[in-house]
Amino acid sequence: MARRRLADERMSRLAVWARWCAFFSLAATVLAILIVRSGMLEIVPALATFAGALAFAVVGIVLAFGAFVAIWKDGIDGIGHALSAIAIGAALIAYPAYLGVRAYRLPAINDITTDPIDPPRFDIIARLRPRGTVEYAGLYSADLQRGAYPDVQPLSVSATPQIAYEEAIKVIAKRKWRVVLERPPQAGRPNGQIEAVARTAIMGFRDDVAIRVRPTADGSVIDIRSASRYGRHDLGANAARIRSLLADIDDAVDLRSDDKRERKPPAAKPAPAAKPQPAKR
Repeated sequence: MARRRLADERMSRLAVWARWCAFFSLAATVLAILIVRSGMLEIVPALATFAGALAFAVVGIVLAFGAFVAIWKDGIDGIGHALSAIAIGAALIAYPAYLGVRAYRLPAINDITTDPIDPPRFDIIARLRPRGTVEYAGLYSADLQRGAYPDVQPLSVSATPQIAYEEAIKVIAKRKWRVVLERPPQAGRPNGQIEAVARTAIMGFRDDVAIRVRPTADGSVIDIRSASRYGRHDLGANAARIRSLLADIDDAVDLRSDDKRERKPPAAKPAPAAKPQPAKR
């Protein structure tokens, strides 16, 4: 009876190893994200750690499928371990796989602007970017951008440059970006300029943003440039950031204009005309 109980309690070694690989890949992924977000190491070692974590996730999935064969063939335990390894591995690989699909479909550019002919310049941020990435890539990149993101265009608003600049600053503050330059429009310098550093949601990669506000005959026009600090491919992140930022600024300017109209005192009603008096006889 004791021998039979020991046989019933046998566990698939492949299932055990699969779960250990899954847990290790999960811990390594979290560590890589913390390293990138904190800036403790350079970007290359951090990404190498992340790639190693994903490799262990794949190994865990392969071992789990091997454990299924052993469990079905030998009638041993371990299906729970194998299923957990597959669940953790699939969860870790799903998002990088999605990014891989986007990298295949989108052009390999990492510097997007609403004005490729005269893009907003990086001034203070130029000191933070790697050498050779300060200037806009040029007409070839502009052609690729036009084909992939034709809707990335300047925003024209009827508000004054000062109002457009103030609302842009408010939107950036809500997003909690790190502002490194604030240059409002003023007499003798009609263009407003903002430079800020944004971070991606998961890995926390630093992307640089420049916003320019210029006066026009009907109000002002807002141009934005968003560029990744590292890598050749932004996976569409900069174009999505520009679209979202322009939409928020447009809504903020419209809301401020509506509030101004509501607060405007109503025009005084004209006094009623005096009734004609009957002529005295």
